[in-house]
Amino acid sequence: MTAKPVALALALTLSAGAATAQCGGDFGSFVAGLQQEAVSRGHDAAAAQRFFSGVRHDPKVIQADRAQGVFQLDFTTFARRLISANRMQTGQQKARQFADTFARIERDYGIAPGVLLAFWAFETDYGAFQGDFNTLNALVTLSHDCRRPELFRPQVFAALELYEKGDFEPATTTGAWAGEIGMVQMLPDDILTNGVDGDGDGHVSLKTSAPDALMSGGNMLRSLGWRAGEPWLQEVSVPEGLDWTKTGLDHEMTAAEWQALGVQPRSGQMMRPDLPASVLLPQGRHGPAFLAYPNYRVYFEWNQSFVYVLTAAYFATRLEGAPVFDPGNPDPGLSGDQMEVLQQKLVARGHDVGDVDGILGGKTREAVQKVQIELGLPADAWPTPDLLNRL
Repeated sequence: MTAKPVALALALTLSAGAATAQCGGDFGSFVAGLQQEAVSRGHDAAAAQRFFSGVRHDPKVIQADRAQGVFQLDFTTFARRLISANRMQTGQQKARQFADTFARIERDYGIAPGVLLAFWAFETDYGAFQGDFNTLNALVTLSHDCRRPELFRPQVFAALELYEKGDFEPATTTGAWAGEIGMVQMLPDDILTNGVDGDGDGHVSLKTSAPDALMSGGNMLRSLGWRAGEPWLQEVSVPEGLDWTKTGLDHEMTAAEWQALGVQPRSGQMMRPDLPASVLLPQGRHGPAFLAYPNYRVYFEWNQSFVYVLTAAYFATRLEGAPVFDPGNPDPGLSGDQMEVLQQKLVARGHDVGDVDGILGGKTREAVQKVQIELGLPADAWPTPDLLNRL
């Protein structure tokens, strides 16, 4: 499910003695270079030999990396697809079953149960399906591939370190196509850095121990900047006459200031009127609306997809008791092919949309809002067929 792995900003640090290509070329020679580099980093030569001895290139990993069409769905469709009655009921049952663990997480890290329950649900259906890709094969394949080698190569050596600790088995450790392991899908380096032995057995076992997985996920969110005890997302209603240029993640006011402009909680009170917040309109001014607090931004350190992040954050509020969101009556959006054409037109006008991939991500939304302002249209960052025709 992960669109982009966590901790991807790690620097690629190669020793002077490692004379290997950074990506591509003969796969066997590439693996031999990794093994040589592992030894130059100080790993035991015999352990490195055993670790890399059975590694294989996995073309299915590359296929998965290139095919993430699910993120082309609009928020309402995506949320309804991911949030089922069964996931709600199972989440409530898991909250009761692991109440002690969630209480420790809230005490130690300041993170509400719903936040981790939502990740647990979306990543692996509460541990039921954790991925069947051989993790080492996936990491080495993605390191060999020249699209993002600097993101995955450090994870290979992190997996080697886990192997030396007795917490990784090259032949049998499996997970997601991008190398994430366990119930909440963490990369090897994240396990080394943030792994917590939640059940006290002396090992960090994210695949088999829910307390380990949940405590590790909570520790990682804290390390990524989660602010203890603060909200992350709240559904709101917006007035028709709101200045739409002020909406979007790149604009903030306090929740109290938004309320003074007519933005109102759909239920209850403003969670934290004093906190800075952004108004999010995932399907424009006629669709659902949310107020995103500072903790919402931490989600993007876990996953880079706008629609995934918003859905995960919203589901967390549902698991904490919030009502089902109001889908509103949004203007029709664009198909994936139309979105690619729009992105190409935006790039031609000098806007940065990130990858031209047919996905309405954060950069494309910002570019859409800017061009709506240029054309004198309501600047709600929602691309429509009318906008495409005008361009």
